Amino acid sequence: MIISTLEQVAGYQVTESLGVVTGNTIRARHLGKDIIAGLRTVVGGEIKEYAGMRSDSREQSFQRMIEKGEEVNADAIIGVRFQIINDYKHNC
Repeated sequence: MIISTLEQVAGYQVTESLGVVTGNTIRARHLGKDIIAGLRTVVGGEIKEYAGMRSDSREQSFQRMIEKGEEVNADAIIGVRFQIINDYKHNC
């Protein structure tokens, strides 16, 4: 399946829109990782624990989006966008 952030793919023409496909995930923070991340904020540097969690979340969302595209028999998913929201102030 072709996946693109562009609205058009060179050499292909969109002949039908099958709707929007999404891939969502929510990750909970881990107490152990929070302690280590807190220590890293004191000394500075990359917080690898959160960077890894963000990367894992993006990959899981990407795979879920592809699965949704396959469910509607899409040949491609175009206009792909990622949005990562860190909202620890509100519990939903």
